[in-house]
Amino acid sequence: MSKIKTPIVILNFKTYLESCGDSALNLAKALESVQEETDIKMVACPQACDIYRIKNETFIDVLSQHIDAVSPGSHTGSTLFEGVLAAGIDGSLINHSEKRLTLADIQAVNQQLLDNDLISCICTNNVETSVAAASFNPDIVAIEPPELIGSGISVSQAEPEIVEGTVDKVKAINKNVKVLCGAGISTGDDMAQALELGAEGVLLASGIVKADNPKDALLDLVSKI
Repeated sequence: MSKIKTPIVILNFKTYLESCGDSALNLAKALESVQEETDIKMVACPQACDIYRIKNETFIDVLSQHIDAVSPGSHTGSTLFEGVLAAGIDGSLINHSEKRLTLADIQAVNQQLLDNDLISCICTNNVETSVAAASFNPDIVAIEPPELIGSGISVSQAEPEIVEGTVDKVKAINKNVKVLCGAGISTGDDMAQALELGAEGVLLASGIVKADNPKDALLDLVSKI
């Protein structure tokens, strides 16, 4: 049974100064406010150091940006599943283009999340990788051609065939897997076009995180749904 209400907006905080510490909490509260006002699902992906605070001071879902396929022990600098679980995560991104994993590690982390009834969002860079990801039965596959990430050019406009192809192939494998569109998404037109292509939401970052007013940017993002 799906845990995901769509359409959904997942905001990756990355490691921008605008999304660290107090600013991370303020950004999460902007997501919370927009979710309350629009009834559209908003999800935060803060740095690991900000997860606990955001989970304790807002009611929105929080995903880890990354989890390493390591067991408890001598893995200095790694992100341990049990650690972010204790911080209160509702799930995690897996295999973001800035933090790639091997296929075996993707499968292992995905299974940890599913075994604990947490949201699994596997990031992919093309249709073929999306098909492989869908075979693991995650909750979400998020298609993001890496050359468009942070470019200001949305994949839904520059490469619509990748979005449509991913939706078609993923749904053929498992119709319950949600497909999100990422890379360059920042405006209401971008999101509307992504949904028209069959996506069920968006994964985005700098267009909102670095906006002068993130709440206004979020409201614009969902204004044409």
